[in-house]
Amino acid sequence: MTFSLCMHVDRLRVAIIGSGPAGFYSAYRLLSKSEDAIVDMYEQLPVPFGLVRYGVAPDHPEVKNCEEKFTEVAKSDRFNFIGSVAVGSELPFQAMTPHYDAILFAYGASKDRELGIPGEDAQKNVLSARAFVGWYNGLPEYRDLAPDLTAGENAVIVGQGNVALDVARILLSNVDALRKTDISEHALEQLAKSRIKRVRIVGRRGPMQNFKAAFTIKEIRELLQLPGVSFDGIPKEYFPPEEVISSLPRAEKRLIQLLAKGSATDPSTASKSWSLDFLLSPHSLHWSPMYPYRLSHAKFTRNEFDSSDGYAPNAKVKPHHLASGNLAQMNIPCNIFFRSIGYKSMPLPGFKDLGIQFDERRGIIPNDGFGRVTSSSSAAEDSTTPLDNTQISHIPGLYCAGWVKRGPTGVIASTMMDAFGTADSIVADWEAHKASGGKAKISFLNSSSGGSTGRGWEQVQSEVTNRRLLNTNWEDWENIDAAEKEMGNAKGKPREKVTSVEEMLSIIDAANPPRNHVK
Repeated sequence: MTFSLCMHVDRLRVAIIGSGPAGFYSAYRLLSKSEDAIVDMYEQLPVPFGLVRYGVAPDHPEVKNCEEKFTEVAKSDRFNFIGSVAVGSELPFQAMTPHYDAILFAYGASKDRELGIPGEDAQKNVLSARAFVGWYNGLPEYRDLAPDLTAGENAVIVGQGNVALDVARILLSNVDALRKTDISEHALEQLAKSRIKRVRIVGRRGPMQNFKAAFTIKEIRELLQLPGVSFDGIPKEYFPPEEVISSLPRAEKRLIQLLAKGSATDPSTASKSWSLDFLLSPHSLHWSPMYPYRLSHAKFTRNEFDSSDGYAPNAKVKPHHLASGNLAQMNIPCNIFFRSIGYKSMPLPGFKDLGIQFDERRGIIPNDGFGRVTSSSSAAEDSTTPLDNTQISHIPGLYCAGWVKRGPTGVIASTMMDAFGTADSIVADWEAHKASGGKAKISFLNSSSGGSTGRGWEQVQSEVTNRRLLNTNWEDWENIDAAEKEMGNAKGKPREKVTSVEEMLSIIDAANPPRNHVK
């Protein structure tokens, strides 16, 4: 069964699923470009901001400045924050679709990509970077992750993106410097006990392929400047000739020069070290025979370039075979292992009922590149026909933005531009819809059948009261925010995050007695 979205002639009522950067920037653009727009933003947690709150490294507070803009958006009388609601499961789409003109999916990526190697499913000290980042940032889901940072001196991170470098920097940083950030207290306690002295950040390709696709110069510079931490130099043969370097774009040239120069810390005086290791693919994980629950090393397969030009940004690699025909392999000491090879979005319950054919392989909602959700069908009034004769049609009233739209790539600035693009599509479709009397090629459904008044959350909550649906609002978040800042101030920190939903609700109840969160 496919559900239709209502069309209310006076107002554009939009439900945004997700309160991270994609959701808030979409809301900001909608409210700025259309006086008709009213936005209801749904979030599974009682608190907003998504990866800005739980994904940005605690020693990068400047990246979180966008929260000020998001707060301005939330103060609009045309914006509603509905927290503590899991759309699709706790709140079925059947209860929502009759009361909105559009639903915009901006809920990000919640699953890690896996390596698929023996030992990866171990319960102890084999972690995803996403889980570790969530742990030290106070995400309730990972509050009890409990990584053992005392198991040994060696950490290995597979993947060379900025998240991998964030993990390395947190592991190598002086814990006293981290005490001044909003890092979670439970993470500080474990980091203070950490025995880790060496971090290896491993990639399957060469450095010239990563300069454009993985880490950035800012992240590398911060690692190189860590006090008391040395960098193991990259072999010179990995760098192209000087004439090739001089012809590169300025940013890439600076990054190569920075890495070639290396760390200012003398390895003989350093207490910790890190390295970038290239042309290695993880093969398997192994445990100590004396301590069966203690990770001892990771085995890697050596790679080589398919062609002689290893300096090309798109150069491909393959496993290196010895003269005997066996794979060339090496063991790297490892007491804690992180995979950091990307995230993946997952479909929400009820997508099939909406006609959404979620792309499981790519982890995205199929869309036209401008944020309009599409479906493949044998016949459709508004469709295009690709080479395989499959007709692609837009699903009226459904949109997506951010990682669930384009995949887990880019930084907050690129997510902002992506969100603006989707919001512009919604506004353009709405204006065309009004001008055509509901007969525009790309439109909102149910305009000719009366629909409902488009009252959004106001109507939804009145119909789901019997479900005992609990929800929180923006005022509730402000109470949590104030409590966190007060606790942080007592410890000399910007805030001390509340790391469990139960504690969050207790703060809300204390500020608003009596409360059962049913509105």
